[in-house]
Amino acid sequence: MKISVITITYNSEATLADTIESVVSQTYADIEYIIVDGGSTDKTLSIIDAYRERISKVISEKDQGLYDALNKGIRMATGDVIGIIHSDDFYTGKDVIEKIARTISEQGADAAYADLYYVDKNDTSVIFRKWKSGPYRHGMFLKGWMPPHPTFFATKACYEKFGSFNLSLVSSADYELMLRFIHKHRIRLAYLPEFIIKMRVGGKSNVSLKNRIRANQEDRKAWKINGLRPNPLTLYMKPLRKIIQLFKKS
Repeated sequence: MKISVITITYNSEATLADTIESVVSQTYADIEYIIVDGGSTDKTLSIIDAYRERISKVISEKDQGLYDALNKGIRMATGDVIGIIHSDDFYTGKDVIEKIARTISEQGADAAYADLYYVDKNDTSVIFRKWKSGPYRHGMFLKGWMPPHPTFFATKACYEKFGSFNLSLVSSADYELMLRFIHKHRIRLAYLPEFIIKMRVGGKSNVSLKNRIRANQEDRKAWKINGLRPNPLTLYMKPLRKIIQLFKKS
């Protein structure tokens, strides 16, 4: 099983080396690593060049935003399975891809997901929040559930059959894609009960109240464009789950 891993970058010099190092140090043998850069003007491209022999494909050009860049990476990917790791995130261990591949293979799944740590952007040993997904049962999206997107690995066949990221969404295209794949089309889903990603605090949809409100509006749109109807409390339970995670000890 060939695994394609995509990283998108734009002026990511502060954190990119951690991301790249966590990918190229993986023990799994068959990884295609793709970096899609949006035309960085800082030292991002120099950092990429330092690892160039260990990166499969690199492009650097202007794009229409992060989801457009991700779609470029998906089109470039030739792996059986595609995963995404952003340029301020990194894997928690060298055997993450190996475990994901084994989980998908052993369970005959179309996709797999796991758990995620939110960490301090300056001291990544400090855990701010634990996103523990738990096993999935159909209907959980109606209760505000979603898996952490950076832990989500889906087959190339899923993208070919059900489509890539919807560019009409600014901050919730990842939610819409997983809603479409998992809830609407009911792909076969496997859960790896381990924390496999550390994400630095400060995600695009969470950095301000204004962005949080917009994300909630886009979540509503995600249901509508798929011809789906959420429960009255679905889109209130989604952010509530994140608040509850702040107080969980395990």
